[in-house]
Amino acid sequence: MSSPNQGGEREKLISKLPAYLQQALKVRAAQLQTDMQDAVTAGIQAWRASSEQLPTVDTAGAASFGTFLPEGLYDAFKEDCRDRGVSYIQGLAQSVALWLVEHPADLDAEPHTRRIIVCNQKGGVGKTAISAGLAEALAEGSIAASGGALETASEAAADGLRVLLVDYDAQGHLSHQLGLKAIPAGEESLITHMLHREQAKHSLLDLTVTIEGARFGGRLRILPAAFDAFLLDSGLTVFRGPRHATLERALAPIEEHFDVIVIDSPPSLGLAMDAALYYGRQREDEKPGSSGLVIPVEAEDTSAQAYGMLIQQTDSLARDYDIAIEQIGLVVNKFDSRRGYIATSSLDKWKALGTPPVLAVVPDLKEQREAVRKQRPLLDYAPDCDQSHQMRKIARAVKTA
Repeated sequence: MSSPNQGGEREKLISKLPAYLQQALKVRAAQLQTDMQDAVTAGIQAWRASSEQLPTVDTAGAASFGTFLPEGLYDAFKEDCRDRGVSYIQGLAQSVALWLVEHPADLDAEPHTRRIIVCNQKGGVGKTAISAGLAEALAEGSIAASGGALETASEAAADGLRVLLVDYDAQGHLSHQLGLKAIPAGEESLITHMLHREQAKHSLLDLTVTIEGARFGGRLRILPAAFDAFLLDSGLTVFRGPRHATLERALAPIEEHFDVIVIDSPPSLGLAMDAALYYGRQREDEKPGSSGLVIPVEAEDTSAQAYGMLIQQTDSLARDYDIAIEQIGLVVNKFDSRRGYIATSSLDKWKALGTPPVLAVVPDLKEQREAVRKQRPLLDYAPDCDQSHQMRKIARAVKTA
């Protein structure tokens, strides 16, 4: 079946696909850093254009599968299936199989865990909300995202990414909003692994906590804040070694367990922020745009000033270490057109930048505040609200960057 998607640009497809094809599609799309919905779209278009008789795919035991297609493509696809005398499930399976054949994995390339640094020197712009919402949307399976019912654990785990959300802000708002306490001072934490790794007795993975919710299928974890983070800048001042690489040296040992790591950064331009920016740089053999900065801003003048300060710091760090730090995009947060000319004209200015692009405009609605009060993930508390849809829009942009 299909139904109109938000904005009318795409249609929701809920069908069935063999589990082995679902897994192969997920892995290959991750290897090629392609959004799964774009891979399925390309597969269906190639299937429709093919004049050859494609081999029959064994679809016995096919499980629920959901994605989005460009408006009108699903109806055209179904008509072609009828003309060719195959079921919709068989046609979809052949399309995915064809895409896999036409898009082989680059076995020579070492896949990197993507690193998304959510940052802005200005406080109060919603870095924590965007960090959490983006991570939730990346971990959310396509069936859940499309509004389909989750009936089995395998459906819940359809194609969401394995995501680690790092509360890198000493204030610990992210941890608190998700019902967690910051790690007490003196106990092992991210700060221990950054400054005193030789004293660490546990893997950082052991300190992470799974964020509950059927939509996330156990794929979303958080590394809580640490009270010791207030001392991080002063600790980095006397650190013996490359200070800019301390966050990377702490997180690198656990990167293999995650597809994406999202860092909720502090409102700071200090040494700790340098370490976060360096961690988000483009690595060797990494596709441009895979990792980098997502910058929440507001539609008002002081956000533009703070953005300029952040970019100065980023450019300076990039020059000092001869690295590339990419701006994946801006998120205009807490937007309310009723605030008048300042809001609307500021939004126009953000969009006029062009580079980096505005990934989404998140409205100032009650659902985010309610989710915080109830200490629940936004996409679990209000999955169908406009704010949740905008978080998914950011996630799609990040996936395809």
